[in-house]
Amino acid sequence: MNFHTRKWVKPEDLNPNHSLFGGRLLQWIDEEAALYTIIQLENKHVVTKFISEINFVSAPKQGDIIEIGIIATHFGNTSLTLKCHVRNKLTR
Repeated sequence: MNFHTRKWVKPEDLNPNHSLFGGRLLQWIDEEAALYTIIQLENKHVVTKFISEINFVSAPKQGDIIEIGIIATHFGNTSLTLKCHVRNKLTR
């Protein structure tokens, strides 16, 4: 899995507990998945149909740098299944 995208956790990305808001992370993952798919299929007309099995292991804090990695696990006739991992750039 290649980790190409990096995000810096800023104050506007935090929830009331001062950790990364889960919705913001899902937004970043969805955007990265769309970009990956557009590049792989060479077609800009893609949509997210389904997101599953989300497991938040630890919460990034302000100032952390996270990286998002995506790999295709299945190519169908009209669909693409992706697997995504997010990790702390410094601690992995």
